[in-house]
Amino acid sequence: SGAGKSTLLRILQFLEPATEGRMLFDGTVLSYPVPLQTLRRVTTVFQRPLMLDRSVRENVLFGLRLRGRGDVATAAALLDRVGLAHLAGTSARTLSGGEVQRVALARAMALSPDVLLLDEPAANLDPANVALVEALIRDEQRRGTTTILVTHNTHEARRLAQRTLLLLDGRPIEEGPSAAFFNAPTNPRTRAFLA
Repeated sequence: SGAGKSTLLRILQFLEPATEGRMLFDGTVLSYPVPLQTLRRVTTVFQRPLMLDRSVRENVLFGLRLRGRGDVATAAALLDRVGLAHLAGTSARTLSGGEVQRVALARAMALSPDVLLLDEPAANLDPANVALVEALIRDEQRRGTTTILVTHNTHEARRLAQRTLLLLDGRPIEEGPSAAFFNAPTNPRTRAFLA
């Protein structure tokens, strides 16, 4: 807590500019305001996703409709993929926490983002839902989606991340390939954190 994870996500979501340094996207330095076509390439799933007061299907379709598409078949396929096809017509506000998280992932995946930002996507979920959410994240990674995962759970990071960054007190402490990060950290603070 207080390490700077939320601030980093807000910068990566283009919600606020960094106070120093620069951000590159596809090799191009970004300036504000960020062009709409770049904004649309990044999608976020928050730790506590908000559900619209609509059906599960309409929640998945929401981002598509904002982009002028209303592909019901895409929504149906995604709901099947996240194991919620049977709840398509149900009010999204009646879902359990694990179901809400899966609907939020389906809504994000419907947009086929180039970058998927995930803020504690499996926090407070039971083991079955953790496994399902992690499988969905791995599917997106296999599809070539750049996935940035914020987590307190080192086991989850070890299972999902190709590269790992440790933030402490608003500063990056260590970053690198996950195998090296977890098995042979170079920074004493990283070693202490992982111990």
